[in-house]
Amino acid sequence: MSTSASSPSPRHFLIASDFDQTLSFNDSGAVLSELIGVSRFHEKVSGLARSNLVQQGGELAYLIRHDPEFRGVRSEHLAEAGRRVRLRQDIPALVEFLDRGLEGYRFSFCVISAAPREVIQSALAGIVPPDRIFGTELEYDPATGEVCAVPRVPAGYGKVSVLEEMEARLGTEPERTIYVGDGSSDVHVMLHVNNRDGLTIAVSENKMLARIAKRTVLSDSAFGVVVPILEHIASWRSAEIRALFESYGLSLTGWERARTDRMTVRDAAGGGGEAGFSPLASLAG
Repeated sequence: MSTSASSPSPRHFLIASDFDQTLSFNDSGAVLSELIGVSRFHEKVSGLARSNLVQQGGELAYLIRHDPEFRGVRSEHLAEAGRRVRLRQDIPALVEFLDRGLEGYRFSFCVISAAPREVIQSALAGIVPPDRIFGTELEYDPATGEVCAVPRVPAGYGKVSVLEEMEARLGTEPERTIYVGDGSSDVHVMLHVNNRDGLTIAVSENKMLARIAKRTVLSDSAFGVVVPILEHIASWRSAEIRALFESYGLSLTGWERARTDRMTVRDAAGGGGEAGFSPLASLAG
């Protein structure tokens, strides 16, 4: 019997990402609307948002099921919309890196989005396996092919539910969950992840997310989210991160770590007006 100590098992992290405008540049609903000839998509979405009829992010599912202009949507339209979605650069490299993992670290990657699952699977075909994609689930009438039911919409708290199911399935600890998103529909899930000491990464300048996400990455490349992951969980230095990018044939340029303070300054005596709104940005080196 060997007396040498066995090496510890790698730390297992769950990394979940939104799809629309996180892994893609397009809103899949807008792409689908253009494909089937429906106008005023954004007006319809804004109207639903004002009415608070559906959770943010679930507007397209509602329109597909209830709006007369969307009643002609079939599964083949969703697949074609997915093929037309413009993806961010370097998603294959990101998935390859996460699948490979690091010494001492293991990653499980999935996509959680309110976009129809058929759209996401089509857009990410050959990149992300279908069993790692969780989107809006639609049921079709076998006679007409028309959408007849919407069993599940991962929007708002729906994303939290899927995330918890994945954690239970993989056996990962809550503090080892990383979520990447871009907009208001990600607020609930990011708050949930933060409350359990996970890592949240925003990939847009959405003001609401800026107050919630622990890190923000602004890049046309999906591989950019690797930077805060490596810094946060593995304490990698800049030179090591740049070397990793180069190993994937990528050059990390224009990298700035910035912190922005936004404030209103008033006269403490109460006699003066506002001193102005001043964003103060400082490089963190």
